[in-house]
Amino acid sequence: AVVVPQTYALHANMPNPFNPSTSISFALPEAGVVELVVYDALGQTVRTLVSSSLSAGRHAIEWNGRDGRGVQVSSGVYFYRLEAGAFSEVRRMMLIK
Repeated sequence: AVVVPQTYALHANMPNPFNPSTSISFALPEAGVVELVVYDALGQTVRTLVSSSLSAGRHAIEWNGRDGRGVQVSSGVYFYRLEAGAFSEVRRMMLIK
């Protein structure tokens, strides 16, 4: 049986710090449109990892440390934001080369 989470949750990426890639997991209590976006320290969009409708449940998205053009980003602090329905949360991650 599939256990549907009771609440929205955005978990810490694993591993963190990371090189070359990290996994970002989150939980959705209901299906809906989800946006998962990575930002740099200046708040500029680095890459949109998810922008689509997802089913309720647990999801994990891999980020390979590349921007929307496929270019490897530099070491430093990055933020990722999950938006789903009225839920929005931001977490911090670190890329170390």
